[in-house]
Amino acid sequence: MLSHPLSLQARLMAAVIGFVSLILVIVAIITSATLGRTLEDDLQRKLNATSNVTTALVTNQAKAAALRGEALTAEKAISGGIVQTGSLLLAVLPPDAPASGVIVTPDSSRTLPAHDLLELTSALRESGSATVSLHAGSFRVTADRTDNDVVVITGLPRAELQHTMTSLFTVIALATLGGLILLALTTALTISMGLRPLRAVAATASRVAGQPLDRGEVSITERVPDYEADPRTEVGRVGVALNTLLDHVDSSLSARQRNEERMRRFVADASHELRTPLASIRGYSELSLRALRQSQDAPTVENTTSALERIQAQSLRMTRLVEDLLLLARLDEGAELVHGEVDLSQLAVEALADAQPTAPGHHWKLETPGEPVIVAGDVGRLHQVVGNLLANARTHTPEGTTITLSLSATAEGAELRVHDDGPGIDPAVRDELFARFARGDVSRARQTGGTGLGLAIAKAIIEGHGGTIAVESAPGDTSFTVRLPRGEQAAPVESAAGQ
Repeated sequence: MLSHPLSLQARLMAAVIGFVSLILVIVAIITSATLGRTLEDDLQRKLNATSNVTTALVTNQAKAAALRGEALTAEKAISGGIVQTGSLLLAVLPPDAPASGVIVTPDSSRTLPAHDLLELTSALRESGSATVSLHAGSFRVTADRTDNDVVVITGLPRAELQHTMTSLFTVIALATLGGLILLALTTALTISMGLRPLRAVAATASRVAGQPLDRGEVSITERVPDYEADPRTEVGRVGVALNTLLDHVDSSLSARQRNEERMRRFVADASHELRTPLASIRGYSELSLRALRQSQDAPTVENTTSALERIQAQSLRMTRLVEDLLLLARLDEGAELVHGEVDLSQLAVEALADAQPTAPGHHWKLETPGEPVIVAGDVGRLHQVVGNLLANARTHTPEGTTITLSLSATAEGAELRVHDDGPGIDPAVRDELFARFARGDVSRARQTGGTGLGLAIAKAIIEGHGGTIAVESAPGDTSFTVRLPRGEQAAPVESAAGQ
């Protein structure tokens, strides 16, 4: 199996070049075989015509040699006339004399050795014509018999045929190689041009995938260019489909953004509008309680006082909820934090001092470096973060739990950690722990109620400072870790939370 799969362009090129190469090889084989057979047939026709001449010549020379009482040899037979201008092989096998042979060229002649004569007779023993390889080269030979029972072997060289076939193979190989190179270049260019819309689609999809679609106001402006999204082509229709999809996604994101903005404005407006009546309820309840405490009717005072105290408690709870919702809305709009120089060491000391009286049954520890840890931020909101984390640890752990607030300076800024050795957080709700109105932490003993906004507010404040907040939890080991960047140091200013 290939560890790196080939691209579509490479696979298409391999398929096209492979099939064309196979076709060219088959055509070359058929062409070579056909031409070779044609040349062999032509050589055979020439050989048959030459054999008739040499047989007649040998017949005449045999009669003349018999009259003179001499033995017939190939050299004497061929000296009796001119057969052709090219090379010629002639062997004579008289019935009453030794066999002899000669190879004649226009410039010279050479006697055939005995082993070549033996090779000729062996090749022609079962057939009238054959191809033999001698020391002088390859020959096409045929045998004929004269009237006086002399066997005449005539042969023509195959050198010209072999040279023609070698030249043909060379031309075919070079033409095939050149054609394949040209085909590869043409195919690569054609496929590259044809797949260009797909590359445009992939590039557009990659750019869209790299956009932070989960942050603030989002608009997808990336589209496949019109010239790469031609609906008349198969590949172009992919670009058209992607553009249509991006249009729908952009419309959906815009609609979602508008809904979120309307919801944010609604929460902010509702919180703002509820503050006044809640303040009025609280004021009137306090006024009524003060008046009732001055009354002399004890039962009436006791009942009315109890009812007004419950009204006041609920109004205070509603006020906190509205204030938290309004804070979250303002943090979402990025208009709540006022940055200045914050001494986290002093902030940790004050936050722990505020938390200790609320849970005397817990064990509280503070770990800070010897030197102050300074960051740029909103001192009031950062104090609120630490307070929320300490309150969360106090609320969801039983008495006797040790809660440790530690602070350390890092290369990037500061790290603040709230650790407890309580029961831990249920893994089923850990991923939603920082969501708004997140509740249902059954792994911890919830002794007091809450709105479920404390950790959400802490996360929003920390992210507004460019930091991060994370949680790690196991039974007996739960830590909330806040990391804050050092930021640009500024002159201390009063936090908006304190105004």
